[in-house]
Amino acid sequence: MFFDKPIHDLTFDDVVHFCQQQLPEGKQLDYKYYLPKNKEKFAKTIASFANAMGGTVIMGVNDDKNDKPCPPFTGIAYHEKMRNTIEDIIQTYIDPIVFVDINTCVSQDGKNMFVVVSIPQSNLTPHLVGKLKRAYIRTGQSSRPEIIVHPDRLPWLLDHRKKSERLRHILYDKAESHFENYIKNKNISPASLSVATLSLLPLYPQEPLLNYRQLPKLIDRCAPDLAHHAHASMQPVQDGVAIIDGRREIHKMTEFNAYGLLMTKWNAAQTVSFNGHETQAVDFADLAAQIIRFFHRAILFFTELSFGGPLYFRLKMNNTRALRARLDKQTATVLEDYLRLDENYNITEIHSHLEAILQDILQTAAWSLGLRLSEQTIHKLIAEFTEHKK
Repeated sequence: MFFDKPIHDLTFDDVVHFCQQQLPEGKQLDYKYYLPKNKEKFAKTIASFANAMGGTVIMGVNDDKNDKPCPPFTGIAYHEKMRNTIEDIIQTYIDPIVFVDINTCVSQDGKNMFVVVSIPQSNLTPHLVGKLKRAYIRTGQSSRPEIIVHPDRLPWLLDHRKKSERLRHILYDKAESHFENYIKNKNISPASLSVATLSLLPLYPQEPLLNYRQLPKLIDRCAPDLAHHAHASMQPVQDGVAIIDGRREIHKMTEFNAYGLLMTKWNAAQTVSFNGHETQAVDFADLAAQIIRFFHRAILFFTELSFGGPLYFRLKMNNTRALRARLDKQTATVLEDYLRLDENYNITEIHSHLEAILQDILQTAAWSLGLRLSEQTIHKLIAEFTEHKK
């Protein structure tokens, strides 16, 4: 994702401003002045992005010998059927179809436009192009931006996805181990805590999205509340940075990884007095606040990484049986041994439908913890903590 707003909110001036930054074409970015006469060639570009890491095509822009956008940035003549033309090309030449987001950004006088096509990294690979059913992948090389994958090597493309899935599991497990080691260093057994985990990472990670040394400055921009907290310390880890809350009774860590992993882990249960007895309880308002802040932080993080592919989200909490879950006057004894929710999103979807996503996650979490909360109550929590975030 190369823009700081959802694709459907982009304006003509937004695209002009982006082009003025002189970002060259690469593995996830392509400039075209107009649709090629050879429609299959355009389909090849779309499919190659979907088969690799996803990407963005900006139409109405010439590029120079260094693959950078070349001024003047005036777009192309407005064509009301451009969106339909692109969709027809995809449906005609690509199998299975790639689902893309298209925005025609029209100038104020209505005469010119840019066309921005966002292609997600696909979980339906390989996407084959044309009558010969050829598969292409995006390389980012100026001489050969797309290369053909020989039919004999199609199993390699499928295996490439499997390798990405294995890498995703490795990244996730490694981040979890960092928190466990942090807890053990405090002479606390991880098994004695009810730890909540929130994580988002690319569904198919392939390579670092930035140099890990850039993460501290990126965190300053997307998570200043963490980076500059009075009790926070920043700890380097392999390919990433962990921010640790140093308060004595707070066991919390947030990790940012160069491959695009964002994970927050904390002890979600606290000792409270209930009917004259001390018990372990989870405050649902605090859980909701953590989830809401996590998603707002994630929007900034993945926007900074310019990543627009599918994301794998997980919410989980261990050692939940017999905990008291509470919100205001509502309480419940948790019967589940653990809580787990897995979903796939993309950052544009999170941008555009954040409240609906949060509503579903919070409703599911509350129900699993034994709390029957109304939609109005969930909506009130979202509004309250979103306002606090601002």
